[in-house]
Amino acid sequence: MSAAGAPPGEQALRRRRQRLEALGAASIRALTGDARLHFRGGRLHRDETRLPDFGPHLHPADDDDPGSFRGAADGLALRLLFSDQALHLQLRPDGEIERWVFELLEQLRVESLAPQELPGVRLNLRHRFERWSEAFRASGLCETQAGVVLFTLAQICRTRLCGVPPAPASEEIVERAMGRIASAAGSALAGLRRHRSDQAQFAVHARAIAAGVAQLLGGDATAAQLLERRAPEPRSEGAPPRFSLWIDLGEGDGQAAPSASALDAERVADAAGAADAYRVFTRAYDRELQASALVRAPRLREHRAALDRLQAGSGLNPARVARLLGAALLRAHGQAPEDGREEGLVDGRRIAALVSSPTERRVFRWQRPAPQAECVVSLLLDCSGSMKPHRETLACFVDLLLRALDAIDVGTELLGFTTGAWNGGRALRDWRRAGSPPAPGRIAERDHLVFKAASQPWRRARAQVAALLEPVFYREGVDGEAVEWACARLAACDARRRVLLVVSDGCPMESASAAANPPGMLSAHLREVVAAQRRRGEVEIFGVGVGLDLSPWYARSLLLDPSARLAMADFAALAQLLAR
Repeated sequence: MSAAGAPPGEQALRRRRQRLEALGAASIRALTGDARLHFRGGRLHRDETRLPDFGPHLHPADDDDPGSFRGAADGLALRLLFSDQALHLQLRPDGEIERWVFELLEQLRVESLAPQELPGVRLNLRHRFERWSEAFRASGLCETQAGVVLFTLAQICRTRLCGVPPAPASEEIVERAMGRIASAAGSALAGLRRHRSDQAQFAVHARAIAAGVAQLLGGDATAAQLLERRAPEPRSEGAPPRFSLWIDLGEGDGQAAPSASALDAERVADAAGAADAYRVFTRAYDRELQASALVRAPRLREHRAALDRLQAGSGLNPARVARLLGAALLRAHGQAPEDGREEGLVDGRRIAALVSSPTERRVFRWQRPAPQAECVVSLLLDCSGSMKPHRETLACFVDLLLRALDAIDVGTELLGFTTGAWNGGRALRDWRRAGSPPAPGRIAERDHLVFKAASQPWRRARAQVAALLEPVFYREGVDGEAVEWACARLAACDARRRVLLVVSDGCPMESASAAANPPGMLSAHLREVVAAQRRRGEVEIFGVGVGLDLSPWYARSLLLDPSARLAMADFAALAQLLAR
């Protein structure tokens, strides 16, 4: 696993962005009627398929305001509603500048079709475009000739299509290049609004404008540089907001999800067919172990005492956590009678009381729905070396979670995964003795750890849970096989709902396997395993990121900040995630 984590401020921004994206995805699903849409890694997906980037102004930065995220979500929804992507790809021109302009104009077209009866949507779209324009101006790109032309084009075309004039701060820049845009685009500008309801006819004008702008900027190398700048430079204190004109102009559908962070980009990049090619060189050293059996009894008692002190110092209320989780996991089932009511059904057992005391009115009973769990939750912990510094926070979180779930009669299991040795161990030596054949697959001693079985209540497993504090367990990890193992154990449980929470801090990493195989093999296998389990439908899988966004691997995830103290807000976010 990646040992790197974002600074606390960056983690807070990512966590905030994750919440805003969850709300935005709900809005997109409501507007489009497509329940399969969700965000993963900051990109819109339909089930496991990543959708195209669409317009350049639909990608707010982490520190943008909530209105920008609402506007971007509404823009994406309108694109899915009013644009035929297959036709768009068919009509799209070839050059990079032409494609960028064509993509921008198609997005502005669908935004101009926002229904009048949805004024909030129209307001959100306007707000997002204005914020994007502000960031464009603040980035300094308008100091270049190419930047001025592209900025002015966006402002003029939106005014033509939506009838909204540019913001006063943009007027001076627009005036500088308006004449050049008009001469390059010719009469095509006039046809934009006239044919905005006909995608094919609109594309004729959009292609003409794109060709004119490309010809205008043909000799300007800055234009290509602006559109190729994939990631903005790191932001320093006092610097303007992060901004980039780059969007993915590929085919869109079927592309792999992006990385959780720039640091993990190489590890997450999938080699062609890596998931299909996943294999194991040897299973001779694989083990499934009882974690507590590997720790001496006195040492385990010390860990339990330390964990109790951590819990006492956390200030968290287990009963309140139980109520939060109960609202998410329990459902009304059966009937629980309430006696001694003043209304309802007559209780025959209290007729004698009515005879002896005619004024007695509490002779009724009524039935109310009784919540029942019918649920089992398994926690799968990444016991990699990068998680070792966070093991106290992790143990406190897990112990309180198990205690709260036990209080509402939800079955729980606590599992972990690691390796038996660093850098492959005996499996690596066997591979070398075999002549180091290429692409051997996983070459590591895989260890699966059982801290608490599903059949054990929390009180009987308290000491075993404390084994999480033992540092010897934390080495490397093979996530995909661990998820398969945990799902197989859950599938054997007799429950209406089976939930797997994978607690991790980054993409899969086992050094020996990573060095001997194509890049991204372990990451690709994890994504394939999660997708296969989702299609099977037996287990719901959620990711809990420890300092890193796990949405590239798990469609439903939340982010914990390991540098901050645990708070009720963390458990409230988890309850909200499980309820969705």
